[in-house]
Amino acid sequence: MPTTEVMLDFQRAERIGFDEAILCQGKTLEHLTEILATARANSASFLLTRLSQDQLEGLSKSDRDALDYEPVSRTAYFGRPKPEAGPARVAVLAAGTSDVHVTREIQRTLSWSGVPSTLFADVGVAGLWRLINRLEGIRAHQIAIVVAGMDAALPTVVGGLFGGVVIGVPTSTGYGVAAGGHTALHSMLASCAPGVVTLNIDNGYGAACAAMRVLHSLERMK
Repeated sequence: MPTTEVMLDFQRAERIGFDEAILCQGKTLEHLTEILATARANSASFLLTRLSQDQLEGLSKSDRDALDYEPVSRTAYFGRPKPEAGPARVAVLAAGTSDVHVTREIQRTLSWSGVPSTLFADVGVAGLWRLINRLEGIRAHQIAIVVAGMDAALPTVVGGLFGGVVIGVPTSTGYGVAAGGHTALHSMLASCAPGVVTLNIDNGYGAACAAMRVLHSLERMK
């Protein structure tokens, strides 16, 4: 039976340029089942985020079969993503391989909306030569989403070397005083590189949406 706890936003793309995504964290299987049924009834497609393996396995076989699920990012596509068009204007930088859960969420979100991106993995400041060697490729983009945990110095370094928009995403990667990403968050907020935008801890989806807002603004100015 439908609940009064679900109300989908089918007009969001018309207002802001990209569709609503379904945050699965905290939702019951009944909620998810109703959301997918409502999407089917309206011939709608959705990106699902923070979909756990347990939630996925709890869905009916027909619902599971309808989802393109990526377990590391915990994202799923219900329906087909928009085709990617044009060269990549978003660079996604990962300080370390341990940040992959966030970088994949970013790239899956961008790809769902048809926005191509380029991944520059394992370019953290512990081996600064790896970043320097890839600067030319990074500078070919308009936006750099920089993902880092631990001391999260990478967005500050990128902010001094890259002239486009820099979006920092602190991750929960680290131990001890890394405090589940709070040290990384505070480091990015205290960055001495002017104009670095900082998202919440592990918020790859939000970073991708911020990048898409920038791109849509650039398109409107043409």
